Amino acid sequence: MTDTTRPKILVVDDTPANLVAMRRLLGHAGADLYEAGSGNEALALCLDHEFALILLDVNMPDMDGFEVASLLTEADQLHETPIIFVTAAYADDLNRLKGYRSGAVDYIAKPINDVILQSKVRVFLELYAARAKLELTLEELSERNHQLQQEIAERERVEAQVRHQATHDMLTGLPNRVLFHDRLGAALRHAIEGGPGFALVLLDIDGFKGINDRHGHPAGDALLQAIAARLKLNLRVGDTVARLGGDEFALIVGEMQALPVLLRRCEELGASLAEPYPLVSPQGPVVAHVSASIGVAPWSAQVASDEAMIQAADRALYRAKDGGKNRCVVAD
Repeated sequence: MTDTTRPKILVVDDTPANLVAMRRLLGHAGADLYEAGSGNEALALCLDHEFALILLDVNMPDMDGFEVASLLTEADQLHETPIIFVTAAYADDLNRLKGYRSGAVDYIAKPINDVILQSKVRVFLELYAARAKLELTLEELSERNHQLQQEIAERERVEAQVRHQATHDMLTGLPNRVLFHDRLGAALRHAIEGGPGFALVLLDIDGFKGINDRHGHPAGDALLQAIAARLKLNLRVGDTVARLGGDEFALIVGEMQALPVLLRRCEELGASLAEPYPLVSPQGPVVAHVSASIGVAPWSAQVASDEAMIQAADRALYRAKDGGKNRCVVAD
């Protein structure tokens, strides 16, 4: 069985005796020998095999060596295959020049000198082996590079996921208390530096504990997710909504509006949150009815810190709860 890893040499000659001689001379070259008795036969073999070297007789009927070499070098998959012309006209400079223009890389004169033939064949086989090794190395490098890119992409994905988990609530996907404080501090600094004012809105869900007690924590979790979805629907560019914990939420209104407009928006938000919530609980479908108590603290130049804003909004929130819940109160 032929070892497919061995290089292949094609000998093209229309004289059977010459093919026999080449077979004898190259029997120990370390390559598999293929023989062709005509140019057409050689072309057919080149389509089915990759040759490390082609030894091509120049003088052949029908299609001479120059024509065969020209056709081979025009084919994309064959133009790098080295061709050595075997000819009795080696001393003829015109024929030699014509051969080089046809794609030959070297000449061997007839009658063939055994040592010269074997030496040249060995050189081209070594070049072929070196090129094959280089191509294999490049393929391995390409594959390794692809693997590294995949590893980098996966590492970046995991790092992004970890960063997101560190700053977002696992249940609702909203920013958590850490990211809320970061955004609130940034909004405060921006306002102090002359940017547009902003407002802080704190929300408590009225009646949430009753849903948890009557229908279980899975229903409560589903309710929190539905509330978060409605809050996100009411966001505008520059706003941030966060879950602070339990049934407590916060909204940073990124661009200050006139107080009546701000109050109207908070009332619309409260009306949206008070709409029924169809949920699925372990006991079956359930429709939850809750509302929101809302405290609003608009920024002013007298606000000393983000903590002062939080306290002001919190006081307004408790006034909303004491006033009967399901309402919006603006801080003094």
